[in-house]
Amino acid sequence: MKIFLYDGSKTETLDIAEIARYLEEKTNGCKIEVRGNLIAEATKEMADSSLIKLAEEIAKCKIQGLRIYDSNSQPLPAEVEYEKRRIQDLEKRSFGILYDGFKLLVLYRQLLQEEERNRDSLVIIFTDQLFGTWDRNNCRYHARVSIYGSPAIISTTGIVEAPARPREFYLEKQYGIDMITRKEKFKEKFIDYEDPRLTEVMKGYCMQALFYHISGEPFCEDNRCRLYNAHWQEEVIKAQLTTPEFCERHEKIISDLRNKK
Repeated sequence: MKIFLYDGSKTETLDIAEIARYLEEKTNGCKIEVRGNLIAEATKEMADSSLIKLAEEIAKCKIQGLRIYDSNSQPLPAEVEYEKRRIQDLEKRSFGILYDGFKLLVLYRQLLQEEERNRDSLVIIFTDQLFGTWDRNNCRYHARVSIYGSPAIISTTGIVEAPARPREFYLEKQYGIDMITRKEKFKEKFIDYEDPRLTEVMKGYCMQALFYHISGEPFCEDNRCRLYNAHWQEEVIKAQLTTPEFCERHEKIISDLRNKK
């Protein structure tokens, strides 16, 4: 197996090299290749007409409304132009737009190189794009941190916006307490933008991607395990930043994986 890491996170606190070292250690020397922004790699020699087409396909991934499922409406020219500017200026961050995660995954897969599409390759793409998936139970989209497949995509915006913050954080908003004060008070209980804990947290999401790749099961029911599917920020912190790293069952699987090398 070979692992490819793409960094389109646009955040200084994500250390891709450190994540690569971590995955290499957990897999006992599996070859890890670190690359830059996937969009930048794929559009280096792309003609302007193809660039516009790609911008249009990205714009089609935009969710038109939280309760509007799978809209097939043609994107507006301004939406296409916005995505084209983002492609051309890859330092420009994505704010305020929610994309359909599965559509984004399919689009990213089309941009991968041939060697990255085979069964022996795990591709993990970090992006600053916020994406969501449709929940059939309550008929609306929900923001997600990650979606696992070929490739796996992980959002550095999603880790901030998708898991809910402590209930007290929202209660104090109702009492009129400003955002800056609330963030300072609860800063240890949630992950924020440019958070120094981001790399350590993302190691766990990469391990979820790895487990999905080798077994089809990325999650664990034990909330102390890095494979726990957290829905609250405090659950993220407990699963990713406290010991032990993994439950006994998943620790044994990792140990067996190392021994097979």
